[in-house]
Amino acid sequence: MIQGNSLSTKMGKFIIYLIVIFLGLICLLPLWNIVAISFSSGAAVAANIVGLTPVNFSTGAYEMIMEDAQFWRSFFISVQRVVLALVINLTLIVLMAYPLSKTKREFKSRNIYMNIIVFAMLFSGGLIPTYIIIRNLNLLDTIWVLVLPGAVPIFSVILIMNFFVGVPKSLEEAAIIDGASPLQILTKVYIPVSLPALATVALFSIVGNWNDFMTGLIYMSQVSNYPIMTYIQSLTIDISELVRSGTNSDALQNIAEVQNRNLNAAKIVVSTIPLLLIYPFLQKYFVTGIVVGSVKE
Repeated sequence: MIQGNSLSTKMGKFIIYLIVIFLGLICLLPLWNIVAISFSSGAAVAANIVGLTPVNFSTGAYEMIMEDAQFWRSFFISVQRVVLALVINLTLIVLMAYPLSKTKREFKSRNIYMNIIVFAMLFSGGLIPTYIIIRNLNLLDTIWVLVLPGAVPIFSVILIMNFFVGVPKSLEEAAIIDGASPLQILTKVYIPVSLPALATVALFSIVGNWNDFMTGLIYMSQVSNYPIMTYIQSLTIDISELVRSGTNSDALQNIAEVQNRNLNAAKIVVSTIPLLLIYPFLQKYFVTGIVVGSVKE
């Protein structure tokens, strides 16, 4: 009986591993194809014969990127955006989650604020009112329009709040006995023991702000102010539609140069490198932060 259970367990694990490997390949192979395209010659890419290995290996696309001033301008706009958003997000998340982690006896208005943030998480004011507010605040075509609208991610606030609730009260009581102020308790007790949860929301902030292209598309009127993902998205043009609409040949030639597939693939590869460099350092905290921060005893 024991051997039968052991065999069933091994078979179950084997099936799970196969499923995970299969799903991993589904996610990995398209990205690998992009890398192969970026290192292939333009003729091979145009002929659509590039699979998982480069055809007529060439670094010409990456050499062209080095000369693309707008690409690097957009790249550094995104770096600036991620840094500003990360600092603002973490600061406001912690300052909001800390008082909300207290009981109603300690913070009498807690339930009122909780109802407000849950309502804000479920409902938004809509795109048009948001655009009008941003325009009236003169934030259009500035770096702040990429940062301030998402300054307080409600889901992350709730995640950190639940993590703070799980911090032993004895630590706070010991700090109070030692004469610590509420701010000192937050910075010396709560934040150090909450690094896994903070790393998790930091990863959310970095990935979300780096990959977002829609905000730049809506609030930026000049290509020179585009973040990297908005710039790459703007390169996707349906030439066949332009042919049917009667666009002149000179314009089509210019668009065809922009539409160079291996050049765009190289830009995608370069734009994902920062995330690939950051993720391994935060990944070890990711599961711990999600599990502990999402459970309230």
